Amino acid sequence: MTTIETPLLVLLPLRPEHAAEMAAVLADPALHEFTGGAPLTERELRTRYERLAAGPPGWRNWVIWLREEERLAGYVQATIDGRTAEVAWVIGTPWQGRGLATAAARAMIDRLMEQEVDTVIAHIHPGHAASAAVATAAGLHPTDRREDGEIRWERTSAGPA
Repeated sequence: MTTIETPLLVLLPLRPEHAAEMAAVLADPALHEFTGGAPLTERELRTRYERLAAGPPGWRNWVIWLREEERLAGYVQATIDGRTAEVAWVIGTPWQGRGLATAAARAMIDRLMEQEVDTVIAHIHPGHAASAAVATAAGLHPTDRREDGEIRWERTSAGPA
């Protein structure tokens, strides 16, 4: 897994050492409104990051480093199975509304489609307009399929970029 760079941000491969800063980034309970759960402590996040970093080759996890602020602001992830990737993104509350999720998701998805996948999938709660906007900007489109109440969004190599 490699670093992915854009003019605005850098996607750094996730490491357990990111847990301290990311615990603060992800501390707002509002981030769990559509996904459930609650913020993890630094220790819990470090344990999760250790597992993710050591996980199967199909797991791809990056933290989002903001160039201008020189700090972490969220993460993007992909789980790859064959030529399909299921993706997700989260931006900490203080950094939302600045196009960071769009820039990060687009960079990750474009890289995955250039190198190893033909289909990208995201599952988005129907009430989560911000995530739907990110998916649209990254070239995904909603389908008629639902899973656990969420809409399946897709982008294929034959579809719009």
